[in-house]
Amino acid sequence: MDYSELTFVCVGGEEWQQDLFINDLAALGFDTFEDTLSGFKAYIASASLDLAAIEHLLLTLPENFQVSYSVQEISPKNWNAVWESNFEPITVDKRCYVRATFHAPKPDFEYEIIIDPKMAFGTGHHQTTSLMMEYLLDSHVAGKRVLDMGCGTGILAILAAKIGAEEVVAIDYDPVCYESVKENIELNQVPAIKIYCGSKEVIPQEPYDLILANINRNILLDQLPTYSAVLKPHGQLLLSGFYEGDDLRQLEEAAIKLNLKFLEKKVKDHWVAAKFEQNHKRK
Repeated sequence: MDYSELTFVCVGGEEWQQDLFINDLAALGFDTFEDTLSGFKAYIASASLDLAAIEHLLLTLPENFQVSYSVQEISPKNWNAVWESNFEPITVDKRCYVRATFHAPKPDFEYEIIIDPKMAFGTGHHQTTSLMMEYLLDSHVAGKRVLDMGCGTGILAILAAKIGAEEVVAIDYDPVCYESVKENIELNQVPAIKIYCGSKEVIPQEPYDLILANINRNILLDQLPTYSAVLKPHGQLLLSGFYEGDDLRQLEEAAIKLNLKFLEKKVKDHWVAAKFEQNHKRK
């Protein structure tokens, strides 16, 4: 698959404004972002690149935040080199160590996850992924059925399996992510994970104790009714991929209509992970 590298130069504005712009780009299909001294680089499958949509986004930016960009085609080989040169091990809550295959193991950690990222999003470095991992580490998952929507590399599904989930269903619409998750399942020896390529239409219609969805606001709003329909009474829903403020307010309002009760949130650099609970009985 051919990929495009877009280099964005940002002038003025606040850091949160750049984050919002990156979030909008992610909604257009960009799956990887790399900071630079003057802004950031963003990567997308060339077939999905929509320059008109990017130009429309630029027109919506505030006057104090100016952005220009350039486009370059890159080969899959160079793409993997970008990943390896920027992928550093991380720790979450001092309990979970996330590394790539080319990093040394650290057996002293309670949990270790090996991720071969390739071109898939979700390595634990982004605030939303680490927030979701923090929630997972504090959740009672042992013996439960878990659904991970927009699973990316499968990092959340793998963590759920490692902390005792009886069965995990991982779903992503991107074939690159699908192949990445299959490899990462083998690397981490977690056969309890079932992986599907698609969106809400491929969710097995079975009751889940816990649903994880780290995507973006618009997709979450569209898929909330589906999550509610398969979530057990008093089951929990963890959402991330959006910002504090209007994003969270819209999700709370939509959740209330589905008898999903907002419980709490975690915030990191304006990004939010929110916890909801199912309040109605399944038919």
